[in-house]
Amino acid sequence: MKTSVEISMYPLREAYEGPILAFIERLNRYPDLQVITNTMSTQVFGEYGALMQAITESMGATFEEIPHSIMVMKFINNDLRPTD
Repeated sequence: MKTSVEISMYPLREAYEGPILAFIERLNRYPDLQVITNTMSTQVFGEYGALMQAITESMGATFEEIPHSIMVMKFINNDLRPTD
């Protein structure tokens, strides 16, 4: 099933950009997913199983590195990737 997720990450520290960029880089390591970023969030598109595995692994690694972080996610069971 095609799935889309929008993720907003809030590291609770002054130097917040590095952890966000590292999280996005982790997601980009999964070749079956498409990752699109903007100034407000990261959008990830792909098959449900692959997408959930990537999020679980990437979020787990981030939480181990940055113990005080907030992740806000919205999921939809459809492919909402932009078509230009």
